[in-house]
Amino acid sequence: MNGAESLVRTLVAGGVDVCFANPGTSEMHFVAALDRVEGMRCVLGLFEGVVTGAADGYFRMKGSPASTLLHLGPGLANGLANLHNAKKANSGIVNIVGQHAVYHIGFNAPLTSDIEGLARPMSSWVRTSPDAKSVAGDGAAAIAAAKSSPPQIATLILPADTAWNEADGIAQVPEESQRASYSSQAVDNAAKVLRGGAQTLLLLTGNALTEQGLALAAQIAGKTGCKVMGQTYNPRMARGRGRFSIDRIPYVIEQALPILKDFKHIVLVEANDPVAFFAYPNKPSLLKPEGCEVHRMTSGGENSVAALEALASALGARPADAKPQALIELAKPSGPLTHASIAQAIAMAIPENAIVVDESVTTGRGFFPPTAAAHQHDWLQNMGGSIGFSTPVATGAAVACPDRKVICMVGDGSAMYTLQSLWTQAREGLNVLTIVFANRIYQILRGEFDGVGAGEPGQRAQDMLRIDRPTLDWVALAKGMGVPGRAVTTSDEFVKALAEGVAEQGPRLIEVQM
Repeated sequence: MNGAESLVRTLVAGGVDVCFANPGTSEMHFVAALDRVEGMRCVLGLFEGVVTGAADGYFRMKGSPASTLLHLGPGLANGLANLHNAKKANSGIVNIVGQHAVYHIGFNAPLTSDIEGLARPMSSWVRTSPDAKSVAGDGAAAIAAAKSSPPQIATLILPADTAWNEADGIAQVPEESQRASYSSQAVDNAAKVLRGGAQTLLLLTGNALTEQGLALAAQIAGKTGCKVMGQTYNPRMARGRGRFSIDRIPYVIEQALPILKDFKHIVLVEANDPVAFFAYPNKPSLLKPEGCEVHRMTSGGENSVAALEALASALGARPADAKPQALIELAKPSGPLTHASIAQAIAMAIPENAIVVDESVTTGRGFFPPTAAAHQHDWLQNMGGSIGFSTPVATGAAVACPDRKVICMVGDGSAMYTLQSLWTQAREGLNVLTIVFANRIYQILRGEFDGVGAGEPGQRAQDMLRIDRPTLDWVALAKGMGVPGRAVTTSDEFVKALAEGVAEQGPRLIEVQM
């Protein structure tokens, strides 16, 4: 058994049985080992950003890490943007990155680079195996790091000769670290704040946004009168009829400030202190009002559901305290495509137990109110802000949950970053419906141009913001990747295309021409 086979066997034995891969020369012994080891599903991506984003989506839905296989420093570098997003989402991933043979590194061949230096900003655990007999143990340590609490991105760098030289066998993964509990003192402090009667915001993210966590938050809000909100962006949120629907802090500062201005206290449940996404001239970075006190009840990796249970108990909050919610009535839209009609059409089309991956940054800001009345589903968002997130994450989510429909919503500018995701979806027969909002412009940047006070864009500035000349043909692009597509220009066409896309198996694409 060589080092590569010992690693593949260690991964499978440690519960890491999916590998999203874009290999090169240095990884060929790992690829060869896949033929000799049963139990590892290997999914090819044509770009490393697809590979790393898919691993993020897989973890968000499965709750356990997948591995990636990347080619030396440049391959890792191509995947870093979506590793950034995964790190912000607390997703566990085991990256396997090939390296030149140890004796070859000193010759400074063209692909030689500082792989550890590239890995560290996006990884919490980084190690280079020194020899073949260390590979299995290093792989087991990487798995343990990815499964830790909170989960981590672990990057194991595998020199080619450690992969092809003889190894001792597989290694046992250390026992998984116990999920952290919570601070009873922090819960007591939160209860004291909520009993005080001052206007208080309970700000949630992470595991607090599961169905159980939201139900507990509804009881606490009903008992105390506090407001419950989610962060602007969240790794995963349980939504739909029968679930407690909450608003998120708006992305736009001018919208967020009036919503938060009256709160005297904010209780954080895994969430961060609310801050602006960017700095803008003459606008605050902190969104909370002056004098507002912030109290952390749980951090990422702590058991937020148990903490909310303890908080509800301390306050005497019970299911009967949860107030009924008024949901927007869903109606079949007709006529021109507008943000409101698009939101209604999507809310009506979401099937039971769907997974919605949202990178519809500008178009989708109004989607939340109507989709609260849709069938029950999970809503995934971009935590790190690096675009090209949604189509890879939808790919990984579909691998993790083959029995669930995945709906990916993305703007045309963002979708071009990781277009290759469609090819992987076609090859694997993944049940993903991709909706591309084709407004022919980086609309988010047009808004940011105004937000930073840069003036009125002239022709050259407009050329940096528009993505026309030539106009992207998403139906043709999808076809080239092996995915059937259709374009719509009216609400009636969109409703029909959604119904067909949800009913059909395998990947599909709808281009919404706006």
